[in-house]
Amino acid sequence: MQVKRLAAASVATLIAASPLCAKAQTNVSLYGVVDAAIESGDTGGPEGRQTKIQSGDLSGSRFGFRGTEDLGNGLKAIFNLEAGVAADTGASDSAGLFQRRAVVGLEGDFGTVTLGREYSPIAAIAGATDISGQGFYGSNLSGFGSGRVSRRLANSINYKSASFNGFDVLATYSAGEKTTGPSGDLKGIGAEYKMGGLYLGAGYHTLKRVSSGGDKEYGAGAAYTFKDIGGLEVMANYLSADPDGANNKFKQYNLGAAYPFGPSKVYATLQQNKLENGAKGNAWSLDYTYSLSKRTNLYASYASMDNNGLATFGLSAGSNSLNPPATALGADPSVFTVGIRHKF
Repeated sequence: MQVKRLAAASVATLIAASPLCAKAQTNVSLYGVVDAAIESGDTGGPEGRQTKIQSGDLSGSRFGFRGTEDLGNGLKAIFNLEAGVAADTGASDSAGLFQRRAVVGLEGDFGTVTLGREYSPIAAIAGATDISGQGFYGSNLSGFGSGRVSRRLANSINYKSASFNGFDVLATYSAGEKTTGPSGDLKGIGAEYKMGGLYLGAGYHTLKRVSSGGDKEYGAGAAYTFKDIGGLEVMANYLSADPDGANNKFKQYNLGAAYPFGPSKVYATLQQNKLENGAKGNAWSLDYTYSLSKRTNLYASYASMDNNGLATFGLSAGSNSLNPPATALGADPSVFTVGIRHKF
């Protein structure tokens, strides 16, 4: 009996060490971000300035699992599950668990195909051309959401081509899966170009209208890193949503720059929001980070929005928004925040 056990153990060891088994092994990693801050914000409404402990004033706090399996011949299976968490309370930051990203797919010489909850083509381009990585207040995240550009797409099939001379193509189809009324289906396409310090991107979505969606969505962005000027970064992007109906087309313009020096980095952004009905808001922000290590940094940020008499535009950070009351036309929100972020 002892001999049989030793033989079985030897066979199992040989199988585990074989190339076939090694090829089929899945590599899984755990990662995440914990971000918390002290925030003093004023919506411009009657409640006045309030001080809070917030999660995600630079990066949304999160944890996730991602992995790959080598299937041979250059083909890989991939997956990513990413959940948001509120570092100030420990609660989930949304109604679902893996609301940030939940995909599984295949990657090869043809590119990457995924199924699940994924970022839209315009969201990918906007993220690549926001100077703070869609982090600090004043980011272009305020261009997404109800009645504006679609960011994360549930029930979607997504394709990203392999890079060819710096170019790649993005395509998506998101099924609204509604049984009555307009379907809510979204179709999107985008293109990117990357070469050296240059990035260019543009995308377009069409959406079969639902109560809070738009018929047409546009996005374009550019970024450049001046390596000869100490790593100066300059980024700009444009977002637009054109919902069905009159006088409600939304446009947003963003311009940002960042400059690193030693463990420090300073950021500055300008933003303009417009609605077809004449509402307009101009925002600016000034931000600073100090790296204590490769994974941990301190930060401080100030942002302000100047709305005209028809507007109630707000400011958005990694996980948070500061919006005037809907009835407070012309209110001017502002916010100051200091925090710490750790990546693992």
